[in-house]
Amino acid sequence: MPELQQLLAVLQEQPRLVVLTGAGISASSGIPTYRDADGQWLYSTPIQHRDFLQDPAIRQRYWTRSWLGWPGVRDANPNMAHRALARLEHAGAIELLVTQNVDRLHQRAGSDAVVDLHGRLDRVRCLTCGVYSPRDGMQHRLLQANPHLSSLAAGAGSRPDGDMSLPDSQARHTVVPQCLVCGGGLIPDVVFFGGTVPRERVARVTSAIAAADALLVVGSSLQVYSGFRFCRAAHAAGKPLIVINPGITRADTIASLKLATPCEPLLDELANILGDRASHPAHT
Repeated sequence: MPELQQLLAVLQEQPRLVVLTGAGISASSGIPTYRDADGQWLYSTPIQHRDFLQDPAIRQRYWTRSWLGWPGVRDANPNMAHRALARLEHAGAIELLVTQNVDRLHQRAGSDAVVDLHGRLDRVRCLTCGVYSPRDGMQHRLLQANPHLSSLAAGAGSRPDGDMSLPDSQARHTVVPQCLVCGGGLIPDVVFFGGTVPRERVARVTSAIAAADALLVVGSSLQVYSGFRFCRAAHAAGKPLIVINPGITRADTIASLKLATPCEPLLDELANILGDRASHPAHT
């Protein structure tokens, strides 16, 4: 596998990694990606943060579609790439894993040092008092308030991040539960398009890149600036930027190494080699 040898050659000189992952790493777990191999958007315009806050109809649409789509994310299983990255962390190769995904599959695969850059879909936040609650609890409350939701599942098309394709007319009468603590509005604990990534997350990633030897990007087209900024930071600092993605990415022109290959077998072999080295260090 020539790609593996190229990757190993870089990591021999720059062994401490920060890893940035995108939707492509979860595709084989059954969670659709936003873009095609050319980086082109595959769906209609996504929900914007401001619209969710200001428009009750948008909130009805979101929670109706999310009620249908959440089980697909909840029940998805980590794949070989998620597990390989967890093994690489435990072998000492990964300082920090930064994911643009909200599916929590990295944590379920065993990764510990993870920043959920865009939040996490498995919990809900109150917009007024800030209290968090489990997403499954919201699922139950939605069905209690809207028994008709169970009849909408047939024929709904799967979309990224637990969204489903559904006519807006079928969400018109959805009753959206409010916070049990203060009665405020509820939002999934994710950064919608047009929203802002919390500064403390950005600061943690920036510091980790400054301390690491290289940045490895897996399964992301990097079309969203929230992730691409870290590629620019690594490039500006003169650190190798390695991209594993079969399609076009925004960082192709600044990457030190671009591997247009599926990530699962490559990362699995890398974890086998580096994990073995960690278990059997060379004697001097």
